Amino acid sequence: MSVLPLVFTSGWASGINAYAVILLLGVFGATGLSDEVPESLQSPGVLITAGVLFACEAVADKIPYVDSVWDAVHTVIRPTSGAVVGALLAGQSGSLSDLAAGAVGGSTALASHAVKAGTRMAVNTSPEPFSNLVLSTAEDLGVGGIVSFAMFHPEAAAIIAAVLLVTGLVLLLFLAHRIRRFLRRRAQRREERRLAAGRPPG
Repeated sequence: MSVLPLVFTSGWASGINAYAVILLLGVFGATGLSDEVPESLQSPGVLITAGVLFACEAVADKIPYVDSVWDAVHTVIRPTSGAVVGALLAGQSGSLSDLAAGAVGGSTALASHAVKAGTRMAVNTSPEPFSNLVLSTAEDLGVGGIVSFAMFHPEAAAIIAAVLLVTGLVLLLFLAHRIRRFLRRRAQRREERRLAAGRPPG
């Protein structure tokens, strides 16, 4: 069976929470629930590191504006993680070239990361703080549920991930004005801090 559906789903999930994907895949492999997971993702060091970073993300991702800073830092990390996980899964199964799997995983992760980061910018224009908590929790549960589902029903999970990705990209178009408002506010805060510090524009 081709590993492509699992690569696509793990790529989509990596764009939202790369550490959760690595942790879940590692646990599935280490417990013997799946033989699709390469040994490198099952090592105790990888599992502990992924668990600690997942805990950090679980906190940072629920705090307004901190989540957007976290997303900015992970603009490279999430697509890279999606590409690496995809290549490792392909190498384990031998049904797809590592290069092709890396391209699928990385590009899918980049697209879903763009949806996540853009949605958070839009949400951060809201004055109440609860939207971030609800959205972040839904993302965590969604990633956990779909990755777990993909281990046993990869084709169905890939279809769900594709629908969510397309829906998210369409949603970004409708939220574009709120994203621009977030970026204007951030630029204004930077200018205010610069003026307060008495620094000349540069």
